[in-house]
Amino acid sequence: MSNDPQEIRLHLQGMSCAGCVRRAEQALAGVPGVSAVSVNLATEQASVEPGAPGPALDELLEATRRAGYPAIEDELELAIEGMHCASCVGKVEKALMQVPGVMDARVNLAAESAHVRLLRGAVAEGALEQAVASVGYTAHRRSEGDDDAAEAEREAQRGKLKRSLILAAALTLPIFILDMGGHVIPPFHHWLAETLGQQNIYYVFFVLASIVQFGPGLRFYKQGLPTLLRGAPDMNSLVMIGTSAAWAYSVVATFLPGILPEGTAHVYFEASAVIITLILAGRFMEAIAKGRTSEAIRRLMKLQAKTARVIRDGQTLELPIEQVQAGDEIQVRPGERIPVDGEVIEGQSHVDESMVTGEPVPVKKIAGDEVVGGTINDSGSLRFRATRVGGDTVLAQIIRMVERAQGAKLPIQALVDKVTAVFVPVVIAVALLTFAVWYFIGPQPALSLALVNAVAVLIIACPCAMGLATPTSIMVGTGRGAEMGTLFRQGEALQRLRDVDVVAFDKTGTLTEGGPALTDMDMLEGFDEQETLALIAAVEDHSEHPIARAIVTAAHERGLALPKASDFDSLTGRGVTANVDGRQITVGGPGLMKDEKVDISAVQSRVDALADQGKTPIFALIDGQLAAVMAVADPIKADTAETIRRLHDLGLETVMITGDNQRTADAVAKEVGIDRVLAEVRPDGKVEAVEALQKEGKRVAFVGDGINDAPALAQADVGIAIGSGTDVAIESADVVLMGEELAGVHRAIRLSRATLRNIRQNLFWAFAYNTALIPVAAGVLYPVIGVLLSPMFAALAMAASSICVLSNALRLRRFAV
Repeated sequence: MSNDPQEIRLHLQGMSCAGCVRRAEQALAGVPGVSAVSVNLATEQASVEPGAPGPALDELLEATRRAGYPAIEDELELAIEGMHCASCVGKVEKALMQVPGVMDARVNLAAESAHVRLLRGAVAEGALEQAVASVGYTAHRRSEGDDDAAEAEREAQRGKLKRSLILAAALTLPIFILDMGGHVIPPFHHWLAETLGQQNIYYVFFVLASIVQFGPGLRFYKQGLPTLLRGAPDMNSLVMIGTSAAWAYSVVATFLPGILPEGTAHVYFEASAVIITLILAGRFMEAIAKGRTSEAIRRLMKLQAKTARVIRDGQTLELPIEQVQAGDEIQVRPGERIPVDGEVIEGQSHVDESMVTGEPVPVKKIAGDEVVGGTINDSGSLRFRATRVGGDTVLAQIIRMVERAQGAKLPIQALVDKVTAVFVPVVIAVALLTFAVWYFIGPQPALSLALVNAVAVLIIACPCAMGLATPTSIMVGTGRGAEMGTLFRQGEALQRLRDVDVVAFDKTGTLTEGGPALTDMDMLEGFDEQETLALIAAVEDHSEHPIARAIVTAAHERGLALPKASDFDSLTGRGVTANVDGRQITVGGPGLMKDEKVDISAVQSRVDALADQGKTPIFALIDGQLAAVMAVADPIKADTAETIRRLHDLGLETVMITGDNQRTADAVAKEVGIDRVLAEVRPDGKVEAVEALQKEGKRVAFVGDGINDAPALAQADVGIAIGSGTDVAIESADVVLMGEELAGVHRAIRLSRATLRNIRQNLFWAFAYNTALIPVAAGVLYPVIGVLLSPMFAALAMAASSICVLSNALRLRRFAV
């Protein structure tokens, strides 16, 4: 899409021929409001001329999607400076969403960032930054590798804030001591009046408070005044109005007391100075706490090696990590960090992978094993070939997953967004109403009381805590999960996982080790075991199924030479068949025997016995005649039974979905304690099995690791992939367990519940604080018990609320199983 209002340009994907061009043009031409369409195959761009009125962008996108040529979308991160509360977040999101071509924008107050999804080519250079600047904030695009610079900038901002706080405190302290000391200790008050004179004290207050107001406090004017003039005030506006009112009133009372009603010439310099100092103190502590919320990301980034020892043309070179290429041979010594992902080609060692998988026991590595960048070579020397470098490494993907999850906006945040969208303007209105009520119908001195209460309302109502309540918990929770090897690819999965009723498991590779072994081979009369196994293995050698690999491995272990197979055919979900040395070999389960009309009644008792042991019976036919009954068993993972027990303790139902026969599946389920079994489910039937559970009104989490699990992972309310599984399964999942241990499922659910519980606590205190204290600040308790809330205490309470929210969120860093 271009910025020319007369033309809409979309970058399409999937076009390969003139027929694609025609279909894309027809799809776009059918959208109401389109005058003309031109699609260029070479550039893969569609140019749309709008009529009057023009077409809706979402209708154009839907048309291209239905035609099979969806418009390409890009994602980028913006660093946002100047945000302080939930209303800031709302204004930035609204500004970004108004930029033509932006599909979605999610702003995170705690991370001070925005995640933007936009159409490729749709947004002009600088348009996003200009949109953010138009509402009073500063934005710049984050690029890979600028995190150190960003942290340095945040550290500089914290330093500047600290200096402002020290100056404000140093100037405010004398005001506070002289004023409050005079109120609390009458002799001290009399001594001051006799020594300095009350008017001279006011002059001192004026000088000190003015420096605070327009020195450290100038930031509130710089940020609050522009937003106020645009009609979109934020918390800076509230502080600016409140402190300016107290300071200005005090100036009049000091220098022109005669123009004020009799008995109202009071000064409130201490209020304006203390308010600014307390809010700066709160912001400084917020800045420190915010830095701690993103500590998990920084820890992960520190795992990345800076250099690598690369072997090229027989020479060993110490190269920066950026210069390492896929295919390079890399040498790693004991105690060194592995720089990139790769495959071991020489040597053996144990590697500490705990920082990536969360599993503390070092893993043995020999030739052919994979190593992950960022892990530590514990002992021994390894030479490996780099397979993934730069942004393609597992560690880089983990960092991206965590960053995306930390920037997510949960459904629970919707209520906060609705409230904060109108919160600050409503607060200003309440403050004006408070002033009016106290001025016209309040007791004397009416003007002073009206001012004090209105300022208290403005100060106490700043919605900082509301804006921090959700994102800080998400950042700390997902960060803690990453440290334990539990990655939330989608932040929304945090909330959905908390609500699941059923955890459904794939069996092979999930509940079990995923590496079955041939355990039994019973021959029928007239067939030789060694020869038959060689024939069967020759067929299975063409299959990637785990059972097939177990049979081939067993043949190799016996030293058998495998003959050549031809005409191989895979019978999906049932078995395989091929021609070997002129003989037709068929291998499969009971379903295939039934399809082939093979009578297995003579061996049924043996088959039943194997099934009762949790083993998978396999039949072999040679030229249509039953030759052997074999059994393959897949060892159950050591922590499976304990994980199922812990899930039951959480009140969850457990289900196993497997292609095994009912008896085998029941035997495994009984051993580990699973509640329900859905057996003999074909690979394409797992989605239907998950849907069936959902139709029962259940919210389902599905745990799997294989390619055939991907559709079920996507269908489930929450898909959980075992990290040792396939890339396809991981890409289809919402949660990824980096280790092979099944205990990660229980850990993920508990972490989800702990994070959501933490968010609810934060939101309760944030809302309760404002709901309860705004009326108190307005003075509703005064007619009852004669209590008013000082603006200084309002500032202290406001700062304390944000610090409480951040401190509560940081408790998640101590989460442990």
